[in-house]
Amino acid sequence: MGIAHGAGAEEGHLNIIVVSGAMARARTLTLDWRHWALGGFGLLVLFLSFTLLFNYVTLRYAASINHPLLQAILLDDQRQEARRSQEVVQGHLNAMAVKLGELQAQLLQLDGLGERLAQMAGLKPKDLPPPSEPGKAPARGGPAPTLSHELSVDEFSGLLGALSRQVEERSDQLGVLEALLVSSSVNKKFLPSLPPVDGGWLSSSYGWRIDPFTGQKGFHEGLDFPTETGTPIVAAASGKVIFADVHPQYGKMIEIDHGNGLVTRYAHCSMLLVKEGDLVVRGQRVAAVGSTGRATGPHLHFEVRLNGAPQNPARFLQSAS
Repeated sequence: MGIAHGAGAEEGHLNIIVVSGAMARARTLTLDWRHWALGGFGLLVLFLSFTLLFNYVTLRYAASINHPLLQAILLDDQRQEARRSQEVVQGHLNAMAVKLGELQAQLLQLDGLGERLAQMAGLKPKDLPPPSEPGKAPARGGPAPTLSHELSVDEFSGLLGALSRQVEERSDQLGVLEALLVSSSVNKKFLPSLPPVDGGWLSSSYGWRIDPFTGQKGFHEGLDFPTETGTPIVAAASGKVIFADVHPQYGKMIEIDHGNGLVTRYAHCSMLLVKEGDLVVRGQRVAAVGSTGRATGPHLHFEVRLNGAPQNPARFLQSAS
């Protein structure tokens, strides 16, 4: 048998002629580009398989003898993982630092509010409890706990959030106390203690309620007095009109400044009888009940604000009795 090579009729083809002496027959095998591509792909797969096998055997061998190169690779991976963990922890610390800064600002606000309350109540500095030394926590103690565990970052963040809410609640309580002290220190005629409508009953009180438009829980910052359209609205106290116009939410609205940071608001009116800059006296008719603005029907929405913060008007109206 003999084999002869020859070029094909087409470029890129290889013809292989196989001649068998016994049969005196010649066979021709033609190899085109597809055969070369398939052969090249097979060689590439074989090379990659050998490379992966070689790396696997090398790493297994290096791991068994604790090769310094492998140890360096593992140490670098550990450092990168530690760096990522540190970045996550640092992010939590930054967030908690921001929250801590907010708490410090709120505490300074409470300190200032406490000093004002002490002055309004006639307390002297010697009557107040001594402040703690800077950087020194108040004395505490007790038996060792039988059960304990280390706080996680999430648990610490939750405790910090709870403390923030408690500080906000204390601030609100002190604000109400300030309003009550103001009400006992200024002239009665400048306090909004006169009911703004005659014989009105309440359809919504001050505080959380279900919003009649959205059906969601919302905070109602005043009192709602439902009554007929045109019912007279009187000034709850003497003061100066600082707003008398249309508001997109309150409709036709009046605001009266009574001094000492006290402002009353009369909303959803059908008609305004005073203008900005007018001086009004306690009991003077200033508007008429209506349903303008965001209202489901004719009523008076009455608010009392102290230094811009809403207060419960019922506390002032009850002081008249």
